[in-house]
Amino acid sequence: MVKYIFGRLLRGIISIFLVTTFTYALVYSLIPRHTVFTHDLNYNKIASVPDKRTDYENTVFDEIGYIEYLNSRDLLLKAEKTDASVTTKHTQKNEKIFKAWAKKAGSGWKIHQMPQSKNFYAVREIPLYERVGRFYSQLIQIDHIWHVQDKTNPNLKRGYSVSTKGGLALIGSGTKYKYQLYVDGKFPFIHQNIVHLYLGQSYPTYSGQGVLQVIEQSQGQAKLAMTQFPTGKMLSAANLHSAQYQSPSKTDAPTKAKFSKDPYTLTQNNNRDFSMIATSFLNGFIALVIVYALGVPLSMLFARKKGTWIDGIGNTIVILSIALPSLAFVYFLQFIGGKIGLPTLFPDLGAHNVLSYVLPVFILAALSLGGTIQWVRRFMIDQSLSDYVRFARSKGLSEKEISSRHIMKNALIPIVQGIPGSIIATIGGATITETIFNVPGMGKMLPAAILSHNNAMVVGLTFIFTVTAVISLILGDFVMTLVDPRINLSVKRGGEK
Repeated sequence: MVKYIFGRLLRGIISIFLVTTFTYALVYSLIPRHTVFTHDLNYNKIASVPDKRTDYENTVFDEIGYIEYLNSRDLLLKAEKTDASVTTKHTQKNEKIFKAWAKKAGSGWKIHQMPQSKNFYAVREIPLYERVGRFYSQLIQIDHIWHVQDKTNPNLKRGYSVSTKGGLALIGSGTKYKYQLYVDGKFPFIHQNIVHLYLGQSYPTYSGQGVLQVIEQSQGQAKLAMTQFPTGKMLSAANLHSAQYQSPSKTDAPTKAKFSKDPYTLTQNNNRDFSMIATSFLNGFIALVIVYALGVPLSMLFARKKGTWIDGIGNTIVILSIALPSLAFVYFLQFIGGKIGLPTLFPDLGAHNVLSYVLPVFILAALSLGGTIQWVRRFMIDQSLSDYVRFARSKGLSEKEISSRHIMKNALIPIVQGIPGSIIATIGGATITETIFNVPGMGKMLPAAILSHNNAMVVGLTFIFTVTAVISLILGDFVMTLVDPRINLSVKRGGEK
């Protein structure tokens, strides 16, 4: 079993690596980099000023990993170490000093001049393999008491302490996050900020926020509540458990008034609606339950009534659901739902109205229901021709008893085996339904990120979806062993271990 788990995890990690790397290479090499400014309003404001445009472009390309960029001031500080006589003047002597520094620095640094002011600046193109390496080297980030290096706060204490105010918590000082471990009344009740995944910075949409932060934070209107700050209670939406270090030199006066001498003042808000990842998980889970709650009984009915008008109706529905293009199928059901009074767009009634979820969830389930009915029905018909079924008939058992007590028992294995595939199909279907119904989930974010050229978001969501698919496949194998203890995952075909 241990050997199987290790092998399965290893293959899963390799799959995640290959899919994510291929996606990264695709969006960061084949798609022209200038397209990232298509939906950047700030860029449009300064596009007519050559120097500002050049500086802005290089700054953004540096932040999202295409290049390393030194503006005129930073380049001067670097070049002064090579020749202290260098200045900012646009002379041949200074140009030679800058180029001498670039040659000494190596790694492909090149000296350029601003189109209008002719100020010198330096750029280094980061090769694709180096960009991919940086992505994986930053993927897992571990917080510790030496994480904060703030020269303006030399007396910052470093260490850990335990607090019981507002719930049991392990408090860090010198760490990026104040609350390293904490307990509250929200699922999964025990939370941690020690280990984080970093999937890059979102740009141009949700600019300045990490990809995971975008999809993990709650949405909607701010949720105000009486909050206990170091200086006393006040009405606020701040989530104190999300507090991160912020240099006191960059903290405004109102914030200092609330937090007193505590430098952990950078917080996220508590909002009224679910996060993107929670919304997608809720919709996907309910859809999956509907698929199997309807699919399995209907499959049994159609298999038992094979050749009758009931089976004919079932086959017609299955063929139509599979043959119709997904978009046409979704819009058709959306139209029918609107006719019976259901909201056709999620924001019509909002996240706090159950009716908002009905059509998106039902249609997400309907996209997988036809395929599930088809293969479960086929399996049960095949089983009905087996010797053990003939023996059961000879004993006088009814077709209903044979189907529920014998065939269904054997059918559980392929049904469970098909759950991972259904999860993967649900992820794919969510990109369609969430986009059409404007559901604020991860599925909607993928096409939105592609259209807005948010490369980091595309790579991050691909990574999350691939990890979900791999985990579902592994869990599917283990659930099969629970359904049928005779299955031994450590035994290969032919009996060899």
